[in-house]
Amino acid sequence: MDWGRILFIFFTLMSLTSTIGFLFDPNIVLLFLAAAINFISTTLRTGIRKPLSSELLASSIVADFHLIPAFLWYQILGDLDVAYALSFGALVANLFSICLILIESAKIRDTDY
Repeated sequence: MDWGRILFIFFTLMSLTSTIGFLFDPNIVLLFLAAAINFISTTLRTGIRKPLSSELLASSIVADFHLIPAFLWYQILGDLDVAYALSFGALVANLFSICLILIESAKIRDTDY
């Protein structure tokens, strides 16, 4: 069992679900958690050397560039509509990441069985 991969996929899924959590209940704390967890997920992706690692890192950076401005916009200006729109962009980027992880997992042949 590869614990590094488990941790990587855990934070990727947490990033997706925390973004959905903010969209379900617009709360500044949930938006901060979504941005922080996504940032942790981005840092975990920097050390991966797989065929789709550049696409995974790019999609995570896109989600960061949506969630961090969404948090700042909502915290400073209090405009929930813009924060919502940016969070939907992060949601799409995170869904793209999950699709890439599923494609990569389908290609891997484990010999541990």
